[in-house]
Amino acid sequence: MAKDGLTIGDLAERKGLSVAAIRFCETHGIVHPVRNAGGHRRYGRQDLRRLSFAMIAQRLGFALSDIAAQMAHLPAHKPPTKADWTRISTAMRGDIETRIRDLERLRDRLDGCIGCGCLSLETCALYNPDDRLAARGPGPAKLTGD
Repeated sequence: MAKDGLTIGDLAERKGLSVAAIRFCETHGIVHPVRNAGGHRRYGRQDLRRLSFAMIAQRLGFALSDIAAQMAHLPAHKPPTKADWTRISTAMRGDIETRIRDLERLRDRLDGCIGCGCLSLETCALYNPDDRLAARGPGPAKLTGD
């Protein structure tokens, strides 16, 4: 990395992202470039880490706005500390645990129960007579309910 930081093109190549994606992340506060004397963006090592975290969190299904909200408390122009990452991971842990439970429930019920409670109108009368699950509200009540 150059003494004055990475260019946006260097960062894009290093992370496997488009320049537009990095600019989008910048507008959401994920990365915080500095401007050199010529007005060009320069990114530091902390921005490599921030983008890596954001990319992983997005793969886990987190919205960029949620990721940005968690990262808003990180120092902008220095690498996050272990304590910083611990604080973020602790804050996100509950949501991750909920996602895991939902995915396990989906996995366990997918072959026989989805939507109102079944995959077949023939067996629906057995598992959900008179559409009683409609009282729980719209959507796949049996799959997403308690």
